[in-house]
Amino acid sequence: MINLQNLIRTNIRELISCAETKAEENVRDSQHIMLDANENPYNKPFNRYPSDDQIELKEELAKLKGVRTNEIFLSNGSTEAIDMCYRIFCQPKVDNVVAIEPTCELYKHFARLNDIEYRSVLLDEEFQLNATELLKACDKHTKLVWLCSPNTPSGNLLNVEEVEKVLKGFDGIVIIDEAYADFTRLQTFRERISEFPNIIVLNTFSKAWASAAIRLGVVYAQEAIISIFNKVSSPYHISQLTQEQGLDALKHRYDIEDWIKILLLERKRMILAFESLACCEKVYPSNANFFLAKMKDAQSVYDYLCKKGIHVRECSNVSLCGNCLRITIGSKAENAEILGILRYYKPTK
Repeated sequence: MINLQNLIRTNIRELISCAETKAEENVRDSQHIMLDANENPYNKPFNRYPSDDQIELKEELAKLKGVRTNEIFLSNGSTEAIDMCYRIFCQPKVDNVVAIEPTCELYKHFARLNDIEYRSVLLDEEFQLNATELLKACDKHTKLVWLCSPNTPSGNLLNVEEVEKVLKGFDGIVIIDEAYADFTRLQTFRERISEFPNIIVLNTFSKAWASAAIRLGVVYAQEAIISIFNKVSSPYHISQLTQEQGLDALKHRYDIEDWIKILLLERKRMILAFESLACCEKVYPSNANFFLAKMKDAQSVYDYLCKKGIHVRECSNVSLCGNCLRITIGSKAENAEILGILRYYKPTK
């Protein structure tokens, strides 16, 4: 068992203690006359602050994802959840975090923002994790380990056995970002949070749920960790409009499943088509809604596509991704357009 109290920053422990004493004061009921929050009585229903516990949305999400409501924290996009992990567990200028490389750039961004040392451990040439090497990079001041699976920009799932070694061998918090997990049919670590008291799993409505505009992220963990997030989060951080749109998305989950099926078929078609292009050397296996392609001249292809009004991600400055482009799976029409344009591409050199 981990000792959460030893992992939490001292000032956060004090903040949590104060929050517990004030919890009863924050109960608000729409059936009562509410004159406590300086709200305007007009322009209903938008005049009131939103539900601070988002219980209705959490209940629906819990049913779908096979977890309990007290194992869910909703965040203002995954970015808020990432930032909160640093603010809860990491003391600036003292603690450090360890992450795989390459991976999501936000982990490093928020480490710098919070003045936390960020240590990266290079993946192998197939973008796979070596748990032993990662654990070697940890020391007594390492509070967090960041893993992303399916990873970005590579698109592959990390080896489950290696991830398990990290979970069992690290005394701090292991965060597994499963933003793209809905695009794979394999078991997720969200389904295994009861096994690991030190795991935090991140998810989002931005990818498979096609709701990036509402900025809704999800944190899954055991109740002890979720209760900390609840106590230190900003008041009313999930707007009423976001909560309503999130509920609407959950009600249309069968549409989401259909979209995923189409995207997976398109992913297969796009990868096969890219492999046949003269300008492409290799396409890496993907379990996400994008794929990484090694080109003969990535910059030239990128510039060519930009001139044609098509934007992809140029990854040559990312470790292990020299001459690579990351291509998101679009609609059938969008995919057909980029393939058609690339068939007319001619190298500039």
